[in-house]
Amino acid sequence: MPMSSLALAALAAAVGGAINSIAGGGTLLTFPTIVALGVAPLTANVTNTMALWPGTLGSVWGYRAHLARVRPLMPGFSVVSLLGGGVGGWLLLATGEKRFGQVVPFLVLAATALFMAQGPLLRWLRRDGSTARPAALPPVGARPAALPPSRLPAFPPALLAAQFLVAVYGGYFGAGIGIMMLAALGLMGLTDIHEMNALKTWGAGLINLVAAGLFAASGVVDWPLGLAMAAGSLLGGYGGARVAQRVGQVWVRRAVSAIGISAFVFLLWNPR
Repeated sequence: MPMSSLALAALAAAVGGAINSIAGGGTLLTFPTIVALGVAPLTANVTNTMALWPGTLGSVWGYRAHLARVRPLMPGFSVVSLLGGGVGGWLLLATGEKRFGQVVPFLVLAATALFMAQGPLLRWLRRDGSTARPAALPPVGARPAALPPSRLPAFPPALLAAQFLVAVYGGYFGAGIGIMMLAALGLMGLTDIHEMNALKTWGAGLINLVAAGLFAASGVVDWPLGLAMAAGSLLGGYGGARVAQRVGQVWVRRAVSAIGISAFVFLLWNPR
């Protein structure tokens, strides 16, 4: 691939990493960009997963104080996330290039719809009417103070099964899994949005980790492209975390939604 294309992919990954830090939905930018560069959809999907996974490490580190509060919930949540991510990654590799190319426009459309529903869904998740503000995350680079214990519900087996299905989808494609997990966690009884985001970030990291491992072993990954994008996503994720509280998220969300709809049209009319 020409250096100009690698540079463009790295730039898209940097912007995608920043979008993930500010509003989520970076995959709706990075995946269509890779396809537009001439990469087949299946290879683009697995390379995108490999490239953006390192960016989740910074998010997990930023949420470490809130993860400590939900530690009792993490074993079961982690197991189903790993299992589902593995199944989804295996299904993707078993699907084949032609079939994946046929369904990917509709996966992008579904992910865009989920992203557009994020705002109303978050308002619904806060429907308990509580006036208490959740504990704020510490500034980037600061040592988090100890937080008081959290009142945690027990996860019903049926909803852990729902997380398994979310993880299967995440291992297969991935865009939109964050909002799906937030919805599931709200149904499980969690009300603190920071705790929910912490578990969501942890779960997404595990899903993508096991899927990325399968993809790396499969030989499908475009490594030069993936490494260029990984560098971009790390820089973008860090920069996005620094400015997340200063950027108008409404306009970011509108831009991501427009990109997602445009990507659906592009992929639908330019099958590969």
